Amino acid sequence: MSLLNEYFKLNNGVRIPKIGYGTWQIFDGPDAVEIFETAIKKGYRHLDTAALYDNEESVGKAIEKSDVDREDIFITSKVLSSIKTYEGTLEAFETTMEKLGFDYLDLYLIHGPTPMHDREGNYDKENIEVWRALEKLYKEGRIRAIGISNFRVHDMKNLMEHAEIKPMVNQIRFFVGNTKDDIVEYCKKHDILVEAYSPLGVGRLLDKPVLTEIGKTHNVTPAQVALRYCLQKGTLPLPKTKTPSRMDENARLEFTLTDDEMKRLDDIDDDLR
Repeated sequence: MSLLNEYFKLNNGVRIPKIGYGTWQIFDGPDAVEIFETAIKKGYRHLDTAALYDNEESVGKAIEKSDVDREDIFITSKVLSSIKTYEGTLEAFETTMEKLGFDYLDLYLIHGPTPMHDREGNYDKENIEVWRALEKLYKEGRIRAIGISNFRVHDMKNLMEHAEIKPMVNQIRFFVGNTKDDIVEYCKKHDILVEAYSPLGVGRLLDKPVLTEIGKTHNVTPAQVALRYCLQKGTLPLPKTKTPSRMDENARLEFTLTDDEMKRLDDIDDDLR
């Protein structure tokens, strides 16, 4: 069975496909629709978008044009990290749904604990308000699961102290050499699934000799080694590519890295952080 047909189970019982298709830097337009359609034809049933990516409309059109039923595709979107109010979040959600053309969303995330222009600021109170809005939408059945992205341990503790419903997902930048162990440990302790974006280190991991060497042992590429590493770490990788052959490659992960190989990857230098 392809890993595209395997699932993680979130802490509320919702199933989420083990491999997602990332859509960052693929902007709205006919080309984007065609790329997303191709990913669906290749078997991807988990598409990750965001208001920030400026491609929600194309994701919706691709699903509409596909021969796959809406309920068989898992769609994630995210509220802009600059939106830090209850009402602003509810309005942003309606805009996202209008662009996607759906009447429900599978997963909705707070894209970041701080706005991009103020990374060092403290938005603890504001994040609680945004989370209250997500809880409301979740209770109303508009969203099947809710979560966060780029949240550090402090940010998660703040939410957990005030949340009625705990997050189901934390989507973070995670790859070989950049594993954010403190965040992952906290998420595992609280049954929050970690999703790994940039699982290939924005492509720079592919030049690492150790990944090439391990790949030759399994007759796979360095990219496949990097993605398999994420899975064996219990995270959900979200590889992004516009190339059909790479879409196939990124889904062929039916091999297992040995304990020794995992240790070698754990010990890789962290110059890509």
